[in-house]
Amino acid sequence: MEAQSSSGLLLSRKRRREGSNGETEEGERLGKIPRCTVGLKHPAPFADELEPAATPYERVNMEEAKRGTPPDRPVRVYADGIFDVFHSGHARALMQAKCLFPNTHLIVGVCSDDLTHKYKGFTVMNEDERYDAIRHCRYVDEVVRNAPWTLTPEFLARHRIDFVAHDDIPYSSAGSDDVYKHIKEAGMFAPTQRTEGISTSDIITRIVRDYDVYVRRNLQRGYTAKELNVSFINEKKYHLQERVDKVKRKVRDVEEKSKEFVQKVEEKSIDLIQKWEEKSREFIGNFLQMFGPEGALKHMLKEGKGRMLQAISPRQSPNSSPTREERSPSPTFRLPFFTKTSPPPSPSPHHSGARGYLISDDDDEDDES
Repeated sequence: MEAQSSSGLLLSRKRRREGSNGETEEGERLGKIPRCTVGLKHPAPFADELEPAATPYERVNMEEAKRGTPPDRPVRVYADGIFDVFHSGHARALMQAKCLFPNTHLIVGVCSDDLTHKYKGFTVMNEDERYDAIRHCRYVDEVVRNAPWTLTPEFLARHRIDFVAHDDIPYSSAGSDDVYKHIKEAGMFAPTQRTEGISTSDIITRIVRDYDVYVRRNLQRGYTAKELNVSFINEKKYHLQERVDKVKRKVRDVEEKSKEFVQKVEEKSIDLIQKWEEKSREFIGNFLQMFGPEGALKHMLKEGKGRMLQAISPRQSPNSSPTREERSPSPTFRLPFFTKTSPPPSPSPHHSGARGYLISDDDDEDDES
């Protein structure tokens, strides 16, 4: 049941297909997967640590396996390999093997260091590390240590194996064109697909290609030149290269910061120019409103000129002028040099006994006449 649910989950996570116009078909849209915290809490056991089965071994055929077997009789699928530098390509292969049938018990065989170094080459991880990596893969139910390079009928019967899962490409090794040839002829082979673009050899190739980068990386992390098998001269060379790279990074950072600063200055200058243009337009408009041909100053000057002309122009005299008697008497004033102490001049016949002359504007006019 667990394998059935996992296979359904995988089917729901297939890559969406794109139509001719590049749009996703309505029926192929992916739904979100609900969160689930239920999972395995222990690594897969080793085969030599399990109790032997009491029931006799009876192999199931392909039709029975695809149709589904009882819960107490899962289809036992075997997948073997080196699994050096365990990566996603290994995990995907084991996932395919686990999902071959609705009820699958996946057994994974891992070859020892001796066999691997003899038939394939030196490994990065030792056998114990490779065993432990496979044990902690979520698709694995059982691990066979020191697995054989070529599968024998005795090995298949001892581990009660129903099918062997591997990619369909012929695997030539140990003097054979295909080590799985007899498995295919017996009808026990279940093919899986390789994951393109990822393999142990590809990862090792990346490390060898960028050897200097990784040596410098580990020297920075505290590894000694002896641990990295690096000579004294190369160690000094790597340290010098690291210092040069630091200077280059600093220069690059300064260039990026200076570019950002220049960009900000340009943006601010553009904003200032735009604001200045707006203010200048406003100033010119106000200036024209005040001092232009039809500005407010011209109207003010015209109005002031009119008032001035009105103020300085003579008024029209009335038709009848007042007579002498109708005129208001002019104000009299006493000459300041006539005081009480000064003797009076000759007495006037009109004003006898007067202490001083009273002079008025009317008397002056009479004298002139």
